[in-house]
Amino acid sequence: MCLGMPIRCYRIMELAILDEFSIVLVGVGGQGTILAAEILGDAAVRDGLNVRVSEIHGMAQRGGAVTSNVRIGEKVLSSTVTEGQVDVLLGFEPLETIRNLKFASERTLVIMSDERVPPTELAAKNVAYPSHEEILKKIHLFTKKLIIVHAKELAKEAGSILTRNIVLLGAMADIGRIPVKTESIQEALKELVPKKHLKTNLEAFRLGFECEKQKS
Repeated sequence: MCLGMPIRCYRIMELAILDEFSIVLVGVGGQGTILAAEILGDAAVRDGLNVRVSEIHGMAQRGGAVTSNVRIGEKVLSSTVTEGQVDVLLGFEPLETIRNLKFASERTLVIMSDERVPPTELAAKNVAYPSHEEILKKIHLFTKKLIIVHAKELAKEAGSILTRNIVLLGAMADIGRIPVKTESIQEALKELVPKKHLKTNLEAFRLGFECEKQKS
């Protein structure tokens, strides 16, 4: 479940006049980062928006760093996000989140799962994983807008730990900061997720959308 005070932010722009909106999704292989970006891209198309989606894979397909960019708006010509210009940083893993803070600024909203997936390089170099306090401190150097979601716990509640990416999409949709309709994301889910897993994924989206967000 999610702990803390409920956070409700309301949509601050009309879709028809959207010039540019950037989302960077970061995590490690196996967390569903790329599928989440594809769902957002599909949803934006359904809303009649111009969208560009790209991803960068780590050296290992599972466990390596993965970054996906989703850029939406009439003035968007490239999928590349400029440093300091991201509107939402969606972090599937805390360490990968702070590694990508170069994209953030004081206006950036960071939505982060608290699930830790320590990379093998830390153990190889005998380096300790940063503490929760250290992670928060580094994020707050860039932005005070941080929401933490217990995505792994909610995914288990939905019926599959593999749906933690969909939990995060639901949480982001509930905040109301992205220029994509919630209904369009759900329709994209129905299109991109295999039918045998659809019920579980829709439940994960609902749990992420309805849970109370922990503002840190």
